[in-house]
Amino acid sequence: MSYFLSRWSGRPYHWGKPMSLSVEPTTACNLECPQCPSGLRSFSRPVGNLRFENFVNYTTSSLKDLSFMTFYFQGEPFINGDLLRMIEFASKAGVYTMSSTNAHFLTPQISAKVVLSGLDRLVISIDGVTQEVYQQYRINGELDKVIQGIRNILNVRKELKKFTPLVVLQFIVFRHNEHQIEHMKKLYQNLGADRLEFKSAQVYNYQMNADFIPEESLYSRYQPASGGGYIIKNRLLNHCWRMWSAAVITWDGRVVPCCFDKDAQHVLGDVNKEKLSAIWSSATYYQFRSSLLKGRNKIDICKNCTEGLLV
Repeated sequence: MSYFLSRWSGRPYHWGKPMSLSVEPTTACNLECPQCPSGLRSFSRPVGNLRFENFVNYTTSSLKDLSFMTFYFQGEPFINGDLLRMIEFASKAGVYTMSSTNAHFLTPQISAKVVLSGLDRLVISIDGVTQEVYQQYRINGELDKVIQGIRNILNVRKELKKFTPLVVLQFIVFRHNEHQIEHMKKLYQNLGADRLEFKSAQVYNYQMNADFIPEESLYSRYQPASGGGYIIKNRLLNHCWRMWSAAVITWDGRVVPCCFDKDAQHVLGDVNKEKLSAIWSSATYYQFRSSLLKGRNKIDICKNCTEGLLV
């Protein structure tokens, strides 16, 4: 109600608590994807891993209000040895849990622990059906290992007679892999995963960089500009549901507005110093929501924001 009132009035009314929370298990990654701060090793903020004890301290007071928790922000979550303990902790509290992975760590043993942790949804990135195409973005990645990881999690789930996690294959569409979309559909059917999603790619410096932007407009967040280069398709409206429903906590306890603030440039609070509920209702959060309602196109992290195209 407060979100719609804020949209209507242009003033940041806000009631309630966050319904969704993203926590960052780690900033580390085994791959070097060229459109990712983890892959580029380009963070200006501290890098590290979230400890289980800190996770409990950060989230316990908010669990009763949460309906959804994402164990992913930057980095490869399965690098963190405490990941599955954290997922189990949230699952036992009745929170719907999800994570995202490049699947290089899904051995049969780890897959069994994933299933038993209570994880509800697992998104697995697979952006090509041949090693040659896959490695153009997933640098240092091994497609055979990804496919085996998918098989491992599905086989273990079947052996344990479990229905979760829901296994979602995610194919980010780039110019170099868009010709494999139909092949990806066939691979998905052969593997027997639960869902297949084609996602549009977020591209840095999209105004002039066409290397990663697909030619098929259906799968692109961008369109050619009349004066050359590209512009984002979506018109940036002065509202954002996420600012009224969800928050992100970095591995070291910083609270940031959303997953587009990859380098934590807009820190709204620190859960090492105060509870998330206090940060959520703070003057700093109020000011950020107010700035968004006045001019979202003036906020740097919003300028390349869309929810993506899922087909």
